[in-house]
Formats: sequence, C-alpha cells, structure tokens
Amino acid sequence: MNPGQLLTSTDVDQIDFSKGDGLVPAIVQDATSGAVLMLGYMNREALKETFARKRVVFFSRSKQRLWEKGETSGHTLDLEAVRADCDADTLLVTARPRGPACHLGLETCFGDEPVTQAERLAFLGELEKIIEQRLAQQPEGSYTARLFAQGPKRVAQKVGEEGVELALAGVAESDDKVIGEAADLLFHVLVLLRSRGLPLERVVRELERRDAGKITAVPQPQ
Repeated sequence: MNPGQLLTSTDVDQIDFSKGDGLVPAIVQDATSGAVLMLGYMNREALKETFARKRVVFFSRSKQRLWEKGETSGHTLDLEAVRADCDADTLLVTARPRGPACHLGLETCFGDEPVTQAERLAFLGELEKIIEQRLAQQPEGSYTARLFAQGPKRVAQKVGEEGVELALAGVAESDDKVIGEAADLLFHVLVLLRSRGLPLERVVRELERRDAGKITAVPQPQ
C-alpha cells in the first residue's frame, strides 16, 4: 500500500490494527478548508461501516461500541475519502461536516480560529458557496442576487470597475483602502466566475499549471 493511496472497502484488511490492540487513530480533516476537525479511533468494523454508510464512524473507547459522529446532534461527517499513512496504522479521513465537529459547538475540536494560512485562504471556497446559496435562495435585499439578475455584462462591468478602483488605491491610498478594494475585486471575480458556471478551483489549477513550468513564457501585450 502506497502512502496517501485512496482506500476503498476492499482495503480494510491492509490496515495494521494490531499495533493499537485493534484500533488505529483516525484524523479527520475538512475536505473544503483543510482544517483538522478532530481525532478519533477506528477498529476494523468502524472502518467498514464508514465506507458502507458514507459517514464517519468511530469506535468509542469509553462506550466500547461503534459510534457514528453526529448520531445524536445530527452533525455528521459525510465521507469524502480515506487514506493511510506509510505504516498503514494511521488514517487520514477527509469529510464534509454537517455542522460543528466539536460537542462544545465549535467548528473543530481544536477551536474555531484558523491555525494555518491555508485555512484562511480556504474561505474563498466558502465564499463561493455563499454566493451560490444567495443565487439559489434569492433572499430579499441580497446585493449578490440583484447583481447576478442584471446579467453577465453588468457583472463583468463591476469587475472592471473594482479592478480600476484597486489600481488607483494601490497608487495613492492607504493599506486599509487597498485591502478593502482587493476584497471587493475578489468578491466580484467570484460572482463573474459563477455567472459563467466556472468554479474557482479551475483558476487555482491554472495557477498551479503555470507554476509547474508548463507555461514557459507569458504572452506580452502587443
């Protein structure tokens, strides 16, 4: 088994449960933000049930039974993927939480505050979801829904306006003003992408492709 290999229900017997008296630690990570949500333990049956239910199931050491996260609160962890480490005795579970992961009502068992830069940047993905919700639900007074209803040309115009405002702020305004204008531009870029049915992930992949050296030169303006 290769480290990081995606596991399926047929791979359960390849996990080394013997080192921990039948249990292995399972680190749960938010599939969207990358935040570490919690640490639990799984035995062979819990891992099988996790695959079968498509929700994260642990073995409770205090109750000595299988325990599905959220079985009483409803804050389940919808399974995205399971990977094993290089020794096949620790699991990394990526999941999509339906509510706070911590029994104290916190987003993670390690608190609400993002602990890595990646988690903070991941808010762009969350903002993308918020924009989609505004467009689907059309709440009264929503600027996002109102702008989107004006059509792609108006959305594109707003991106242009915000880009100019950011450029001007970058020349002559304070740092706070630059940050504010940059936030406005990013928001409107996300709305523009949504109007074209394009996910932010595709932009990120394009940046990764360029960084990998597959594009050796950026065309210069004529």
